[in-house]
Order: sequence, then structure tokens, then C-alpha cells
Amino acid sequence: MYAIVEACGRQYQLEAGRFIDVEMLALEPGDSYTFEKVLMIVDSKGSHIGEPYIDGAKVKGRIISHGRGQKVIVYHMRPKKGTRKKQGHRQGHTRVIIDSIELKDKVLAESKDPGKKAPVKKAEAKEAKAPKKEAKKESGKAPKKSAEKPAAKKEAKPKAEKAKSEE
Repeated sequence: MYAIVEACGRQYQLEAGRFIDVEMLALEPGDSYTFEKVLMIVDSKGSHIGEPYIDGAKVKGRIISHGRGQKVIVYHMRPKKGTRKKQGHRQGHTRVIIDSIELKDKVLAESKDPGKKAPVKKAEAKEAKAPKKEAKKESGKAPKKSAEKPAAKKEAKPKAEKAKSEE
């Protein structure tokens, strides 16, 4: 099940439990955010299409973090004029995780884990990681060579002796 929403001048396909990066929002991490401009909802029973938006449809999410995208280089040059200008820009974005898709106050889809994880004890975490490390060591090592000594190299004859033996 997914919903297509309009946010920040773009259209996004959203699914419960997944995250999305939208343009920078003036909210703090942990705050809730609601997408109210829902264009379409598709589920197993069928599709709901808005004209242009679906009345009573909402997609609820939470702000995870704020970040910045990759650097975009803007380079202006005028040939034969000696004018060059190089600038870099990183666009800010906000990462939102989708908690639920609702239609007329009825939850159609909800994320399985709405941000609540069971605490893991340190001892359990170490036990879980230990077998993985051993497996890596075993698979990463090359097979052991036998304890035999390598064969002795033949002594090289000086060039003068080689020439005499050939004649």
C-alpha cells in the first residue's frame, strides 16, 4: 500500500515504515509532520484518486533528522573575456519517516515499528557480534602451507663459465 502526496512543490510516493527526504522544514527532530495534500492512495482493495486531492486523507510521519545533499558545482565562464566564476552549493533536506496512511480517520497502513525499539543489553550485543567476527577470520585467512622447506635454488654459473661450456 502506498500514497502519492504533494509536498514542497513535488510529488512523492510514500509507504508506511519508509523514510523520505523533502526540502528543509522548520521543525525539530522528533516532531510530527502531516502530509495533507494526498493525490492518490493505492491498497489491496483498490485505488482512491483525488480531484485534485482526496478529502480526509492524511499521511502522518515524524522528523528524523536534517541534512544536506551532495555539493553541486555552478561554473560560469565567458569565453574570450577572461571571466570565470565557480560556486558550490549544498541543498538542505529533512528526513521524514512515514508512520501511517489514513483515510477519513481510518488507518489504512501503519509502520510495524513506530520508532520504539526494545533496549538491547550490552552483553547480548557482544554475544551476537562474536560469532560473526570468528566467521570472518576463518573465511578471510588463506589455507596454511605445509611445514616443508622450499626446494633449494640451483647455483647460477658465472657468465665466463657458461661461455666455455657452450664451446
